[in-house]
Order: sequence, then structure tokens, then C-alpha cells
Amino acid sequence: MGLDWLAAGGPVLWIIIVCGAVALAVFVERALHLHRARIRRMDLLKGITNLLRRGSVEEALSVCEDTPGPVASIIRTAILHRDEPRDVLRDELVSIGRSEISRMERRLAVIAVITQITPLLGLLGTVFGIIESLLDMRAQAPLVQSVSVTNGVLQALVTTAAGLVVAIPCYAMFNLLVIKIDRIVLDMEQSASDVLAMLRETTIPDHEVASEAK
Repeated sequence: MGLDWLAAGGPVLWIIIVCGAVALAVFVERALHLHRARIRRMDLLKGITNLLRRGSVEEALSVCEDTPGPVASIIRTAILHRDEPRDVLRDELVSIGRSEISRMERRLAVIAVITQITPLLGLLGTVFGIIESLLDMRAQAPLVQSVSVTNGVLQALVTTAAGLVVAIPCYAMFNLLVIKIDRIVLDMEQSASDVLAMLRETTIPDHEVASEAK
């Protein structure tokens, strides 16, 4: 039955299948990336705070560099620019935050586009199937064979179903990734506030920070 459906769907069905495979591959890659990016920010902040209180700026920066994810990048940026004016430091944090968000959202547009176009491709297959049925009916009139009509109708139904079967999971996958990104962004915002408060309370030798910034 599966092979019959593939044959009945025509080329539009194969396009829909390829789109679904691409969306699935992008989802798996992005999900793994976001899973690695989500860390225990409080544990990281606690460790960085202890290092800074001991004056171990180089070690603190090394820990941030070895830790994956945008939260570590936010903390590292704050340490490097702690001697800058308040507005400059906030601008640096906003800039690095936007960069990290853009990195997390990379290739999400692929899933969004596939979610939107696969139902349209299914509709296109439906139109092709109806046109094929009408052409067969006109060519064979007045003795129309049921097989000629049902082939076009079958193509129409198969492509419509395939478009929905691909679009619905893609919609769910896209929103799941957006939720994961939103949670990481919330961690980034909270970490930025926490690290600013921590830097106000922690004394770091200026010459060490300057040497690391270079």
C-alpha cells in the first residue's frame, strides 16, 4: 500500500517528502545545539564569583570560554568590560546577547518555511490530480473508465494528506525550538543582571582585566 501511495502521489509527493526530511534534520541539529547551550547558570555564576573574589580573572575567563552556551558568553563579556562606563557595559551585553540569539535561531526559518509551503504543495498536487481526472474524462468521453478518474482523485487526496502530515509536526517542532530558545534567553537576561550585581560586589585587579581584554 505504501508504494502504491508513492506512485499515486506523483512528483509533488516526493517534493513534500524531501521537505519533511530536511525539516526533521534541522530540528534534530537545532535541538541538540540548544540542549548543549542550556547550562546550570547558578552553578556557573557561583564558581565565577568564587574565582573573582580570589582575584583569579584569567581562570574565570578560561572557565567561561570552556563552557558552552550564551550564558557563559554573557558573563565573559561582562568581566572583560567591567571597567567600562555603565552604559557601555550594557551595550556590550546587549550586543553579545543579540549575537547569541541569532546563533540559536539559525536555520529555524527553514522549518518555518516548510511548515507554510507543504500544505500549499499538497494543494498544488490536488489541483494537478483534478486536472488529470478532467483531462482523462474529456479524452475518453463518452465512455469514461473509472480507473482514469480515480487515479487523478487519488493523487489529489494523497498529496493533500502528505502536505498536512508534514506541516503539522513541523509546526510543533518549530514551536518547541522557540520555547527552548525563550528559556535560554530568560537565563541570559537573569545572568546579565546577576553578573552586574556580582561585579559591583567583587574586586578584580584592574591590570589583570586589562591584560585579558587585550
